[in-house]
Amino acid sequence: MNNYTNDNTARRYVAHVSIFGVTQVHLRNPYIIAWWSAAFPGFGHLLLSKSFRGFLFIILEVIINTQAYINMGIIYTFVGEFDLANQVLDTRWLILYLPLYFFIIWDSYRTTVDLNFYYVLADWEQHRFHTSSIGAFEIDFLDKKKPVLAAIASVFVPGLGQLYLNRLIVAFIILFFTISFLYLSNFLTSLTLLFAGELQRANAVLHIDWFLFLPSIYGFSVFDAYINAVENNKLFAKEQRSFLKDNYQHPDFQILKSQKMEQ
Repeated sequence: MNNYTNDNTARRYVAHVSIFGVTQVHLRNPYIIAWWSAAFPGFGHLLLSKSFRGFLFIILEVIINTQAYINMGIIYTFVGEFDLANQVLDTRWLILYLPLYFFIIWDSYRTTVDLNFYYVLADWEQHRFHTSSIGAFEIDFLDKKKPVLAAIASVFVPGLGQLYLNRLIVAFIILFFTISFLYLSNFLTSLTLLFAGELQRANAVLHIDWFLFLPSIYGFSVFDAYINAVENNKLFAKEQRSFLKDNYQHPDFQILKSQKMEQ
């Protein structure tokens, strides 16, 4: 049950609360969004709450990256083995990867600019939106969250911070890829052997090409959880302010400037 139903009297809304979480539009830095798309294609779109497009781009990134052996090429380049880097790269997949990679960066930047304009107009309309949703499978409502707690949860397991914020779709995507990368890289097995002091065996079982996906997804999960918790709290305070103003503030109330300020 919703405590408020969008009646389409407004052209734009700043937020929507459903059983899948709180989806909101707020001002973002286009360069930061583009940077995350460059770090890992698809992450920028997840930050913009464009989950389906973000999931599609992540799938394409993983498929093409592994087929072109881009991560292995990066490893050999970092250690100065340029000949091995050239040998391992598959140019057929690499040529396909480059235009897609730059398109994703450009698309995330363009979308951020458009959504910033959208937010300014939606914020100017000041239209109410429902703040809770109760369904057969889930209950969600707008309330305050702790950004630091969201970030810490994501440090332990990427996706837990998003679950704390009730962003179920993004949480599922992050958890799915985190578990996949951990399994395919044998990172947990390698870590166990490392703690046991068996350094050579730890290096042998680790699939470094899959392991290189993990730092990006850990960093993104922490950043996304913290930023969305902060913006969630801003939205909560703004909605509370509007509710109190509409229901408790006298219609003739005015804030008068002091004579000192006028001078």
